[in-house]
Amino acid sequence: MIAASPPPQRAPITPVSDDDLPEPHAAVTEAADETEMPLPSDAQTFFLGGLFALGVFAVLYLASAIILPVVLAFVLNLLLQPAVRLLGRVHLPRAVGALLTVLLVIGALVGLVAALSVPAVTWAERLPEGIPRLEAHLQVIRGPIEALQKLIQQAEQVADAPPSKGSMVSVRRDLGLTGALFAGTRSVLDGLFTTVLVLYFLLVAGHIFLRRIVEILPTFSNKRQAVDISQQIQEDISAYLVTITAMNAAVGITTAAAMYLCGLGDPLLWGTTAFLLNYIPILGPFFGICIFVLVGMLSFESLWWALLPPVLYFGIHLVEGETLTPMLLARRFTLNPVLIILSLVFWFWMWGVPGAILAVPMLAILKIISDRLRPLKALGHFLEGE
Repeated sequence: MIAASPPPQRAPITPVSDDDLPEPHAAVTEAADETEMPLPSDAQTFFLGGLFALGVFAVLYLASAIILPVVLAFVLNLLLQPAVRLLGRVHLPRAVGALLTVLLVIGALVGLVAALSVPAVTWAERLPEGIPRLEAHLQVIRGPIEALQKLIQQAEQVADAPPSKGSMVSVRRDLGLTGALFAGTRSVLDGLFTTVLVLYFLLVAGHIFLRRIVEILPTFSNKRQAVDISQQIQEDISAYLVTITAMNAAVGITTAAAMYLCGLGDPLLWGTTAFLLNYIPILGPFFGICIFVLVGMLSFESLWWALLPPVLYFGIHLVEGETLTPMLLARRFTLNPVLIILSLVFWFWMWGVPGAILAVPMLAILKIISDRLRPLKALGHFLEGE
């Protein structure tokens, strides 16, 4: 006989709650969390964030004499880092390479100012003599020009008049125009010295900041995120600055050649003017057109011939600004054009012309940081263009 084996015992079935069941779309949910752009729902968060932003802007405005040179040094550091790395590849010490780079930049600026000082003074002296010619070209606005001349004469009379005894405001007569110019020159030189000093040490030992930040971050993901943001800022902003500088140099050279061919004197001055104004998007070329309209009317008798320099400049800017530069920067920068204008106006009000030049790089840095920090992804999306 064959003994029958007892039937196998089944494991007891325990009830499983819905929470223990695996979610069928867990991967999709996780991917959605990565692309989610959360907005703070607490009104207190908006209030405190607004107060913090106002405090930061107040400090930036009040301490602009110190903060502006430091910010300018950081941006120039991103522009000149490729040159320092290139010198390092030929086994040149980093300190020596940074010193050579800074000296080359300073030498180029000093030589450019020395070359342009004489023609700039010459055109400034020609401006009062050319007012009758401007009136002949612009008969339509002859009335406003005469009103402007009367206003200037009245201002000169007020400035030359002796101060009244009951005046609450005293003017130091010993300063004069020369003293005012030297006072402004001193502030500019102080800012340039601070910029150069900070720039040199950033080129030499700027990587220490990133290393220390990475060391104090708590988790590995935070360290990796900090390195990723830093590298992205260096790559994108360096590429932006190098591309813009190269395109501005091309605009300057082309403008100088065009002004020489149409008979306008001092082509180096106008090429440099076009080069510098092109660093300010939209507003810079607009002021450039106004300058070339004025210069053309001061230089030529015929109105149509006087409009040739601004037309040539506008055509050069149209080819560069609407075709070449967007094609080169489209992969890296897609910023909202409305926010670019608002940023230009705001930073020009805060810091003047240097603020307008730094507006787009600072806006791009803000977008890079916002795109990689989950609480700020909504802001990064808001800054993005088409």
